[in-house]
Amino acid sequence: MKKRSLLHRILIACLCLCMVLPLAGCGETKTSQRQVFAMDTIMTLTAYGKNAERGLTAAQGVIQSMNDMLDPDIETSTTYAINHANGGNVSISGQVANMLSTAQTVYKQSGGALDLTIYPVIQRWGFDSGRYYVPTDEELWVDLARRAFDKMMLTSFPSSGSYAVSFPEGTALSFGAVAKGCAADNAIKAMRNVGVTSGIVSLGGNVQTLGVKPDGSFWNVAVQDPNNTSSYVGVLSVGETAVVTSGTYQRFFIQNGKTYHHLINPENGRPINNTLKSVTIVCEDGTLSDCLSTAMFVLGQSKALNYWRQYGGFDMVLINNEDEIICTKGLIEKFTLTNTNYTLRYVE
Repeated sequence: MKKRSLLHRILIACLCLCMVLPLAGCGETKTSQRQVFAMDTIMTLTAYGKNAERGLTAAQGVIQSMNDMLDPDIETSTTYAINHANGGNVSISGQVANMLSTAQTVYKQSGGALDLTIYPVIQRWGFDSGRYYVPTDEELWVDLARRAFDKMMLTSFPSSGSYAVSFPEGTALSFGAVAKGCAADNAIKAMRNVGVTSGIVSLGGNVQTLGVKPDGSFWNVAVQDPNNTSSYVGVLSVGETAVVTSGTYQRFFIQNGKTYHHLINPENGRPINNTLKSVTIVCEDGTLSDCLSTAMFVLGQSKALNYWRQYGGFDMVLINNEDEIICTKGLIEKFTLTNTNYTLRYVE
C-alpha cells in the first residue's frame, strides 16, 4: 500500500494535537521539551529536573521503536508480520501481547465495540492513507467478513518470557486504537527509569503524566471543545494518570455535503452514528484508556455509562450533541467547566 505523503501526515497530526492539551505552570524548575513525529501525529514530551534530557531521550527512543514495530506498512514490523502470516504463529513482544490482551478484554466486555481487525474497513474508507472514499455496502461486507478478533490465539511461554499470536488466514489488524496509549505508558516508564519524577507526554490526544508538577500541584489538562477545536470546554486537575480522548472532529472528510468520521461501527463498517461528539477517559493505565476511549464512543452514551458502572476502574467525560457534558462521579472534584455554552452534570 502506498504510504501517505509526509505533508498529509503532518496536517493530520496538527489536527489531532489539539484533542487534549496540558496546561502550563511549573515555576522555575528546569524544563526540557521536545517534539517527535510518530504514529501519524506530533508528540510533545516534557520533563522536569536534572534528569530531564535523559528522560526525553529515553522516551523518544521508546516511541520511535514502537512506531517501527507497529506500522503496518513497514515490512519488518510486527503488524506487517501478523497481517501476512496466513494463519501462522508470529512471535511478539510483551508490549504487543499486552496491547492485544487489553484490547481483547475490552472487545469481550463491550460486545465487540473495539475490534482491531476492522483494519480492512479503515483502509477501504482511506482513513489510513488519506485517499478518502465512500464504500458501497457490498464492499464493506467483504471487508467485515475478515473480522476475527474473537478467534485470536495469544500464547505465553513463561519459561522464556516470550509470546506468540495467530489469527485466521485473511485477517488484517491495526493497533491504531491502542498504540499511542501503550507508547505513552512506556514513554513514562522510560522517563521514570532514568530518574525523572515529574513529566508529561502528549501524543495526539493521549496525555499521560508522571508524578505531579515540580511544585507539588496537580496537572491541568484541557478537554477540547468539539464545536470549536481551538478552544476547550473544561479542565481536569489530575495527578499521575492517563487522559485519552476520541471524537468525531479528530479525523474526517466531507463528500457531497456529508461528513464521514474515522470512528467506525464494527457491525456495519460505517462511521458510528450516535449522540456523542467526544469521549474522554481518565485512567491510570494508558493502554486501557486508549482502548476504552474508542469502545465507549462506539457504545454510545447510555451503554458506555452502563459499562462504567459494571466494570469500573476509570472515569469519563462524555460530550453529546445537545452540548451537555456528562462526568462520572470520580471527577466531581477534578473537572471544572470553563465554557458556558455547555451544561454539566455528574452521574453515579
